Amino acid sequence: MTILCIASYEKGHDFLRQCKRQGCTVILVTSESLRYNSQWPRESIDEIFYMPDKDQKWDVLQTIHSISYLARTRNIERLVPLDDLDLEIAATLREHLRIPGMGETTTRYFRDKLSMRMKAQDAGLSIPDFVSAVNNDKILEFLEHVPAPWVLKPRSMAGAIGIKKIHSAEELWRILAELGDQRSFYLLERFVPGDIFHVDSIVQERIVVFATASGYGRPPLEVAHGGGIFTTKMLERGSPLEQGLVELNRRVLEGLGLLRGVSHTEFIRAHEDGKLYFLETSARVGGAHIADLLEAATGVNMWAEWAKVEIAGGKAPYEPPIARNDYGGLLISLARQEYPDTLAYTDPEIVWRMHREHHVGFIVKSPDPARIQALLDAYTERVRKDFHASMAPQDRPSH
Repeated sequence: MTILCIASYEKGHDFLRQCKRQGCTVILVTSESLRYNSQWPRESIDEIFYMPDKDQKWDVLQTIHSISYLARTRNIERLVPLDDLDLEIAATLREHLRIPGMGETTTRYFRDKLSMRMKAQDAGLSIPDFVSAVNNDKILEFLEHVPAPWVLKPRSMAGAIGIKKIHSAEELWRILAELGDQRSFYLLERFVPGDIFHVDSIVQERIVVFATASGYGRPPLEVAHGGGIFTTKMLERGSPLEQGLVELNRRVLEGLGLLRGVSHTEFIRAHEDGKLYFLETSARVGGAHIADLLEAATGVNMWAEWAKVEIAGGKAPYEPPIARNDYGGLLISLARQEYPDTLAYTDPEIVWRMHREHHVGFIVKSPDPARIQALLDAYTERVRKDFHASMAPQDRPSH
C-alpha cells in the first residue's frame, strides 16, 4: 500500500514509522519552511516533497495540482493528515482523487466548531448555548437570553488558539466590527465555569475500541491566556466520572460519524449544576504531549495505532491494543531559565522529562492514582518556585 501523509507542522513520527513497519510505501508532503530544520524519521519515508508555504499555510489549488501530479505515477491508496490544521485539505484531496477516508462534510464536524456543535445538538448531546457570529438579529437574541461572560471562538482553530472572553455587549460588537468580513468564521458561546476533561480514543469502523479519560488541572483556556502551569492526569478507572465521560465520548463520535482513526474530545463539568457538557472533538492525536502520557501509563502509542487502523481500512483485521492499567500525570510550564536543570526532581515515578528551551515538563507513572495526584500537587508548587515564567521570553516587555 502507498500512503501519503500531509503535515504542515512536524509531528507524527511514530505514525510514519508504523506505516513503514507494516510494509507501506510512505510519501510525506510537508512545508517548505521545514526543509532544513526538522527531524523527520527519514529511514521510514520513501519520498518527501515540500509545498511552498507562508506560516505553514498552503494554497489549496496549488496543493490539488501538486498531489494530482504525484498521483499520475503513484497509486495513492490512503491519504492522512498528521496535524489538525491539515484535515480540510486532506478531505478535499480525498474527494478530488476519490481516495477512501473522511470526506469534506464529515471533516467539518471534527474541525469546524460551529458544525460540530450543530451536529452534537442534533444528536441530543448537552452543549453550552451558542450562536453563529453571522446574523445580527440572532446574536441580539442570544445576548438577551444568555448572560455574560461569553467566549468568541474561531471556528477552525485548534484548542484555545484565538479564543476571546467577552464581558459586555459593547465589547462584543466592537470586536465583531474589527473582524469585518472575518466574523463569519467565528461563533459566540456561553462561558461555563467548570472542570475540563478529555477522552482520547481509537475508533475502528465507528466503534470505539479504546478510550481513556483524563482531567486537566486548570482549564487550558486559563493557562493559554493567563499563564500558569499545565497539568492533566488520568482518571480512576471504573469511577462514575470516568464511566460517564467514556459513554459521552462514545455518543459524540457515533453522532458525528467518525468512521475510523483517533480522536481527542473535551468535556466540561459545570460548577453551577455539576452537569457534563460537550465542548469539542477532533480527528487527531491529542497534543501537548498527551500522547506521551497515555503511552507511558498504558503502553498504547496513539500514533502507531492510528496508522494500523488507517492501513486496515475496514478490510484487513485490526487488533485493538491491550493496555496496561497504570495511571499517569503530565505537567508542563514555561521556564525562566533557557535550559532548566531538573536533576533535583528524583522521584522514581518520573518516566519523561521535557527537553526544550525555556520549558520544563514531567510525566509521572504509578499504579496508584492518589500517588499521581500527590506528585502533581507537589511538583506544581516546586516548579512555580524553581522555574515558572508567566510568558515566553520573546513575549516579555523589554522596558
